[in-house]
Amino acid sequence: MNVITCTTWVRRGVSASHPEKIKLTQREIMEIVEDRKKNAEDTDDSKDDSPKDCTSNRTKDHVKRSSSSEISAEDEYNFSKYDDESTNINYTIGDVVSFNDKDNKPLMEQDDEDSDDEDDIIKQDDNLVLLGHVEGDFSMLEVFVYNEKEGSFYCHHDLLLPSFPLCIEWLNFDAEDAKPGNFCAIGNMTPIIEIWDLDLIDCLEPAFKLGAKGNKKKNTKRSGHRDAVLDVVWNQNYVHILASGSVDQTTLLWDMECLKPVTKFDSFNEKVQSLAWNPSNAHYLLTGCADKMIRLFDCKDESMTQCIKIQGEVEKVAWNHFNTNYFLASTNNGYIEYMDIRKNKPIWQICGHQKEVTGLSLSSSYKDMLITTSNDGNIKVWDISTETEPALVWQKKTNLGAIQCLASNPDNPLILAVGGDNKAHNFKVMDLSEIPEVSEIFKERNSFVK
Repeated sequence: MNVITCTTWVRRGVSASHPEKIKLTQREIMEIVEDRKKNAEDTDDSKDDSPKDCTSNRTKDHVKRSSSSEISAEDEYNFSKYDDESTNINYTIGDVVSFNDKDNKPLMEQDDEDSDDEDDIIKQDDNLVLLGHVEGDFSMLEVFVYNEKEGSFYCHHDLLLPSFPLCIEWLNFDAEDAKPGNFCAIGNMTPIIEIWDLDLIDCLEPAFKLGAKGNKKKNTKRSGHRDAVLDVVWNQNYVHILASGSVDQTTLLWDMECLKPVTKFDSFNEKVQSLAWNPSNAHYLLTGCADKMIRLFDCKDESMTQCIKIQGEVEKVAWNHFNTNYFLASTNNGYIEYMDIRKNKPIWQICGHQKEVTGLSLSSSYKDMLITTSNDGNIKVWDISTETEPALVWQKKTNLGAIQCLASNPDNPLILAVGGDNKAHNFKVMDLSEIPEVSEIFKERNSFVK
């Protein structure tokens, strides 16, 4: 397995120019190793005050992505036997760090002499590209530097993750500092959401976590989700709020000032796969569920205001920034639907791809520009300027395998990050401005809506 499961961008100018390198003592590393090992052993040894009706193996439907000669297409990565494995699906720091009994020094050591000083510096016109990468038994967060002007793209540093990453979101809220930070939230195969500090290099632990497993021996209760986290979205208007959707059929709103869930929505009949905050009415949260339903919640009064059924299991949802009464949804059977949240039926619906539509990006800067990607390996650009079926502007069959994720650059939405499961070539940054068919139609529609 060699797959990019999720990706996102970091705006220019928000990252520290000289990220701080963490240098741990032998004692600190040993304490982290022992803590990780204990946490791995504390499986289901929890004191839980919620009903146990969900299991992690259902997460397989979220990442079933291409055909395989050894495993069925519905469960390519064998997640159906996730709970039956005798060993962890991923290695943690405890598996890759060992100590010599004689001198008690870690075999994993930093070598600052090999680093390129110029590459270590993050410039004001650099973007960061964050990748959730799974290769073999290892899960990683890879931090790449992209500079549009220079045409440079390279891996700045990476972090070993304790579990298979499923979703990623950038945020600047720091629970311990009034100043904006530079963080990313990662949802994975466990119920715990991890928040990593992107201005620190060589971290072995996240800055903080949302949720807890619970432990009978320590008399601690479970907090947060009970199963894998499939999507996380940060509210850029109420910056201390993060929403998460899970296999456990719930959506939680987290107050990151106290690191606790403050609101729970549980009116779902299947796993919650996609979330989106309304750009203009920030208390409205759109949710897409595998029960083929799209639900709109008013988080101020904690109520569901709309429920719409569509053609298949919802893969992605996205608001139209130019008219926030409208949104798009994609499904597991290739459908794309455009809807008015005030109505119960779509404005239009098309079968845009042959397989799951795993990427859905409606530009906030180029009006009516829709970009979709799919497990069928295709990327497509659409013009949705009319209320009839959208016009296909451009399409290309990529060499990335089954495409897992799509993200547009916040500083230049024509630049895309696309990840797939091709073992030899699974990630690409694309510039749509270099495609004549795209630039001719959309060059006059650039309004840079923030």
